[in-house]
Amino acid sequence: MKEQAYFSWWTRGDWNGFFGLFTNIITNLMVMSGLLLYAVGIPANIVYGQVMPAVGVSLIIGNVYYGFAARRLALKEKRSDVTALPYGPSVGHMFVVTFLIIGPVFWQTGDPVLAWQVGIAWAVIEAFIEIIGFAVGPFVRKHTPRAAMLGVLAGLSITLIAMTPSFQTWEVPYIAFVSLALVMLGWMANRQLPGNIPHGLVIIVAGVILGWATGYMRPEGFTNAVSNMSATLPMFRFGDIIEGLKGITPFLAIALPLGVGNAISTLNNIESAAAAGDNYNTRECMVVDGVGTLFGALLGSPFPTTVYIGHPGWKNVGARAGYSVATGVASLLVCVLGIVPILLTVVPLVAVLPILLYIGLVMGAQAFQSTPKQHAPAIILAIIPWVAMWGKNLVDNALNAAGTNAWEVGMEALENASVLYNGMKILSSGAIITSLVIAAVAAYVIDHKFKHAAIYALAGAVFAFFGFIHADAIGVGAAVEQAIGYAALSVLFFVIHFMSVKEQKDLGAGEKVTG
Repeated sequence: MKEQAYFSWWTRGDWNGFFGLFTNIITNLMVMSGLLLYAVGIPANIVYGQVMPAVGVSLIIGNVYYGFAARRLALKEKRSDVTALPYGPSVGHMFVVTFLIIGPVFWQTGDPVLAWQVGIAWAVIEAFIEIIGFAVGPFVRKHTPRAAMLGVLAGLSITLIAMTPSFQTWEVPYIAFVSLALVMLGWMANRQLPGNIPHGLVIIVAGVILGWATGYMRPEGFTNAVSNMSATLPMFRFGDIIEGLKGITPFLAIALPLGVGNAISTLNNIESAAAAGDNYNTRECMVVDGVGTLFGALLGSPFPTTVYIGHPGWKNVGARAGYSVATGVASLLVCVLGIVPILLTVVPLVAVLPILLYIGLVMGAQAFQSTPKQHAPAIILAIIPWVAMWGKNLVDNALNAAGTNAWEVGMEALENASVLYNGMKILSSGAIITSLVIAAVAAYVIDHKFKHAAIYALAGAVFAFFGFIHADAIGVGAAVEQAIGYAALSVLFFVIHFMSVKEQKDLGAGEKVTG
């Protein structure tokens, strides 16, 4: 009875949270499978028979755990409004793993099995890096301005999560605008539908009806997907991992900075939840993320998992703990039963994309609403490296579609067309770390904490020198010019700090003499 007063496994808001987070994850599963199938050329039997079931296991581990963690926090603090941390595949890593690991191995060898094996071996290493991050996570979180941590999420959510869905939404407005209107009414304006029907459910149902009624969706794809549907249970892939480790050496340099980046992403999302009122244990969350990635990799998934972006959004719509557990269970069933390809042919993707746009809006807004007003410039600064990454990706994709690349076109030709490709490339390499560093420096300078700014600038110099940021790969002297730049900033701010200390001492001495 006492527990019930503070905690309920399911509330009305959990329906909205479930349909929102679940469709978000389904969208990413569609993208994930599409990247492997069409961008790389991995056969469907590997994608749906080995990768997807393993992804499902990694998803249920984190989502169910965080549901119970929300229950524990609610009982501890005697609150009924605790929202579980959302959890899912790391969006940025889906593209990295596909195009920097699995793709190159497959294109070089023509062996899809080997490419997948190297991918899951790499994910095992990534998992251990995530788990090790628990040792320094609380320290980093304590000594990093909230504006920097939330600014990183704002940049990521606006560019990598919201931009593409925005373009696709306006391409098919007769379907997507209905979903967008429901998102605005229900999740931004908190306007209830008749009978308190969950907005997330109505978004999906309306999208399906409009998609099929307008002819946007075709029955042929659905028929083929149903006929090829098959359930597959996940199995441990120790032998495949051992085979993959034999070819992992060229990709180890990628694992370390990406592992650090994923750990920072988790820290930022934990801080985002704290800003919304739910303060979870940092070390515990980092270990859970690593364990989810590890089990997924051991079963055949090359995709890391993380505390998901969007906690404030699901909290705003009334979700508590049940939405997370339900999402984990539903994700496992969808992945194991082979339903992902069917969903691709039933639910119009454009109908659920406004949900991703909503997450981008909420995360961008939170960065400004939950930090001191004077830190707004630091938040904008944190967004810039993500804009560079987004712009570079657009340029690369356009040139690839034309059968060329930036180096064949030439830097001078691109610069003459006002495309500063080399600058975008430098700034976007290691964007998550760069974003955090420069925003932290700016926030500390704004607060006149010059020693802290100098320390973060020095960290930037170290990261650049060893290639964690501004370079293609880890190595000694990987980005020397940028390292010198950060080092110069560090020296400057240290000098200003010591001058400020001396001024304060002199002022204090003068006051004593006068007294």
